[in-house]
Amino acid sequence: MSARMHAVGIEALNVFGGSVYLDVQELAQHRDLDNARFANLMMKEKAVALPCEDPVTFGVNAAKPIVDALSAAERDRVELLIACTESGIDFSKSIGTYLHHYLGLNRNCRTFEIKQACYSGTAGLQAAINFVLSNASPGAKALVVATDISRFILAEGATVSHADWAYAEPSSGAGAVALLVGADAPVFRVDVGANGYYGYEVMDTCRPAPDSEAGDADLSLLSYLDCCEQSFLEYQRRVAGADYGATFQYLAFHVPFAGMVKGAHRTMMRRLAARGAAEIEADFQRRVVPGLNYCQRIGNIMGGTVLLALASTIDHGDFSASRRVGCFSYGSGCCSEFYSGVVTAAGQKRQRTFDIQRGLDARRRLSMQAYGELLQASGAVRFGARNVVLEDASAVRAGSLRLKQIKEFHRTYDWV
Repeated sequence: MSARMHAVGIEALNVFGGSVYLDVQELAQHRDLDNARFANLMMKEKAVALPCEDPVTFGVNAAKPIVDALSAAERDRVELLIACTESGIDFSKSIGTYLHHYLGLNRNCRTFEIKQACYSGTAGLQAAINFVLSNASPGAKALVVATDISRFILAEGATVSHADWAYAEPSSGAGAVALLVGADAPVFRVDVGANGYYGYEVMDTCRPAPDSEAGDADLSLLSYLDCCEQSFLEYQRRVAGADYGATFQYLAFHVPFAGMVKGAHRTMMRRLAARGAAEIEADFQRRVVPGLNYCQRIGNIMGGTVLLALASTIDHGDFSASRRVGCFSYGSGCCSEFYSGVVTAAGQKRQRTFDIQRGLDARRRLSMQAYGELLQASGAVRFGARNVVLEDASAVRAGSLRLKQIKEFHRTYDWV
């Protein structure tokens, strides 16, 4: 098979980090959280979903700039749309149908939804890669949208201090990442066949009900560390000469919170690269920190987080020459994968046209009072809501899609 037939990857990548955000230091102080424990999170801001925002609006707002940049002929070649989420709004109907409609895609397009905890975005990307590689429809492209939100909902009469999500709250974000996958892929040219996947059954975290999360934080950390090492070792088995410390100029991790990534990288460098503390810290700053910027400002967006880290790496790294990025994706429950690709100077230039940083800077900062009111209002649009009209869209970013109403379970949206 020729090298050209193996050229596949990300042609365009965009992020939507919401319309409003919360300063997590202010949140921690307001919640009276333990300072040392909070500091270990290494988080700065978290995106918050307004009542009139949901996984559909986040996903469309991430994907629309990509779709709008396509010619009519190119748009018609988007023949696969994959929605990746653990924040679905229906047990049967895929949010991909809403994405498809509001993005104005060709009806000759395969559409479905993937749920696999925080691994779902990588699952969607890999499915899209294999669709393009199959050449079943020469020249076709795939659109992958990983979109998730966190809604913390207080039970009647409950207080935040007694909520089981008090320490998860500062790092849990809301956002979406959209990827256009095809054969012309300067943004991230995938190393075809360089995949190490690893998974097993574990009850580290789960969502036993639509609006609640349960699990064991310590078990989740251990599972994450185990999968990071084992998925890379499988990658190494398949890719001759792969070296964790030397093969990749940058590393993009799934980021439950930045401090967890720092600990995982330290463990990997000790075990697989035999480096000392000073060398590990310098390596962390050089290869990992560029990928943390957006994650520290949006929070954990579940299925899209490793792709958010990849976008941050591309925007903040040095790609004056082509560089290889290693990616570690983890989803609770669990499934994980280590894979890699190459970013070029042209790819970084194309990526920066989406100006993700500017979008994050344009968000409105929430006061703690306004955030508290949002917590109370979130129950109105929870999973299974049948009839709701959303009147207030004043805080939604101009030009964005927002949820207008739910009528007999069917959601309708309009543009702000």
